[in-house]
Amino acid sequence: MARVKLEHVWKRFGKVVAVKDFNLETKDGEFVVFVGPSGCGKTTTLRMIAGLEEVSEGNIYIGDRLVNDVPPKDRDIAMVFQNYALYPHMNVYDNMAFGLRLRKVPRDEIDRRVREAAKILKIEHLLKRKPRELSGGQRQRVALGRAIVREPQVFLMDEPLSNLDAKLRVEMRAEISKLHRRLGVTTIYVTHDQIEAMTMGERIVVMKDGEIQQIDTPLNLYDFPVNKFVAGFIGSPSMNFLEVHVAEEGGRVYLLREGVRIRTNAKMAKDLKDQGYIGKRVWLGIRPEDLELKGYHSIEEDENSLAGEVEIVEPLGADTEVHVNVDGTLITARLDGHVPVKVGEKVELLANRDRLHVFDIENEKAISHAQEAPEVPA
Repeated sequence: MARVKLEHVWKRFGKVVAVKDFNLETKDGEFVVFVGPSGCGKTTTLRMIAGLEEVSEGNIYIGDRLVNDVPPKDRDIAMVFQNYALYPHMNVYDNMAFGLRLRKVPRDEIDRRVREAAKILKIEHLLKRKPRELSGGQRQRVALGRAIVREPQVFLMDEPLSNLDAKLRVEMRAEISKLHRRLGVTTIYVTHDQIEAMTMGERIVVMKDGEIQQIDTPLNLYDFPVNKFVAGFIGSPSMNFLEVHVAEEGGRVYLLREGVRIRTNAKMAKDLKDQGYIGKRVWLGIRPEDLELKGYHSIEEDENSLAGEVEIVEPLGADTEVHVNVDGTLITARLDGHVPVKVGEKVELLANRDRLHVFDIENEKAISHAQEAPEVPA
């Protein structure tokens, strides 16, 4: 096991900058997830750590060793790919053993490692089968097994679950998390799926256009996003955004637009005043789960409403996602599944004033979160 450290790492393909000044240090045994939209540079960064791409500028360390010029086979890492990359003519046992044979590991040691990994992954009964005789989930377990038998310092995983169906992805997410807890090996995991990132990562690196937007724990990314991009990317359904006017009335601070009148709580009011946003326009961010339908609400009703017309109703069983047109902007509310609401109906939504977010209209950086940030232990 080892930490992974990237110092001011850049990657250029001609005039195209794929990764810009990337800085990260993982802890020994940590599970870190790189997440972001397609083309954000997450896989390129992973490939540089693996040695499959050269670093244009900066340094990469695995443990205390600078590995910029170390070939992939000597970096003591194991990589799991999106497409499994199994040898079709070999059975499961030989696929898992192949890399160890190339390294001339003794036969008894190979057998011990393969059977131990197969036991961990519950694929002992599949050792004699060929890849074509396996399901997608079984193939992914074999690919994981091939990585485990290496007993590396670091696991690198590049969207390993993207070829699986939705139910199997959920199962394999849990399996990989359990595997990490059992082995304790430093793991860097790449995905475009923010739910995968939130459920698996101890820390998450959110990327956009080759740059790190925020590195934090899943809960802090959700509660305290540093900008509008992170706020909209983390959370499902995505955060709602409304352009609103900040006004002060009778010593209180309001967020206003047609159909919207929300009085901010004391913390947000102070932040907006102190930073000079009275009289200016800002982005108001509200998560769908922080909205309730008036008449079917537990949120206190106190100058915190958004009025509009229901355009779409999506029943999901326990929840119903309702899309409401508020002055030309479609807002999603996640309501109790049994709340009666119909398309075309005029409704009033109540916002939880203690869960709001505001962002600068131009640079889109966070101005204030209504929730108080937890104290960091000394």
